[in-house]
Amino acid sequence: MPRSQFKYDPDNLRYLKLNQNLRSKVFRIFSWVAGSLVLAIVLNVIYAFFFDTPHESQIRQENRALMQDYEFLSKKYSRVDTVLKEVRSIDENLYRTIFETEPAFRQGGGENENISELFQYLSLDNNELVENTSSELNEIHNKTYIQNKEYGRLMGFSGRKADFLTSLPGIQPIRNQDLTRTASGYGFRIHPIYKIQKMHPGMDFTAPTGTEVFATGDAVVEVVEMSKRGNGNTIVLNHGTGYKTSYMHLDAFKVRTGQKVKRGEVIAWVGNTGLSVAPHLHYEVSLDGNPVNPVNYFFLELSPQSFDKIILISIKSGQSFD
Repeated sequence: MPRSQFKYDPDNLRYLKLNQNLRSKVFRIFSWVAGSLVLAIVLNVIYAFFFDTPHESQIRQENRALMQDYEFLSKKYSRVDTVLKEVRSIDENLYRTIFETEPAFRQGGGENENISELFQYLSLDNNELVENTSSELNEIHNKTYIQNKEYGRLMGFSGRKADFLTSLPGIQPIRNQDLTRTASGYGFRIHPIYKIQKMHPGMDFTAPTGTEVFATGDAVVEVVEMSKRGNGNTIVLNHGTGYKTSYMHLDAFKVRTGQKVKRGEVIAWVGNTGLSVAPHLHYEVSLDGNPVNPVNYFFLELSPQSFDKIILISIKSGQSFD
């Protein structure tokens, strides 16, 4: 038999029996169930906030592993990017500056070129994404290693080319910025003593005795010869690239045979020795044993206008000084 419920009546000082209908009972049951659900939800939220489910714990571990993989890939990409930048810089220096052509190294196309590939990657799960990215980075790394090795070889070649440029006889053998000391050029000229037309295999520069004479390129002194005949006191420099330069009718020497000299270094002084009609320097350039016109090698210190002017002066002079 169900227990009866009573309510105290303070006015009449007695207990009154409560008659519960079905509606009130249903309401009480619903309130109890609703309260229980709310409490369960609150407890579940609190538990989820402080504790992980087994699935969440697995996901967190996978994320940590992925972060480590991506950190490794990021460092690897950074190294590859550094190599690519260096290779690009080398490429531009070699091809644009030295070889005067377009660089051989080219980057990939525009950003929109690989959109389909990007969406393909986005559809992969994390493990596949890392594996594919790592594979591609390894391939890029191998290619850049091979290319960097090739450019290393080219850099060695460019270093030798730089040595070649420093040894090239590229300046005038005496101070002649205003070109007033240019006397006689390369070619057939009237000999000052024999008065006949004769091949003049060099250039004459008039200057007072004692004027400094410079090495026109890095070289080794091959000949230091004193003579009162013919070419007079002579120095021959071997530039090691098929080029030799000769300095004749000198007054005195400042170098010795076998000595290494640099471009612009004083090697002797102008004189009037040998078969010469006045103090001057006779200067010759030969390539592989054949004489060439020295005026074509003064490009390092002359402007285009001065270069044109010295060519005209050397052509017009009809008589040599030796």
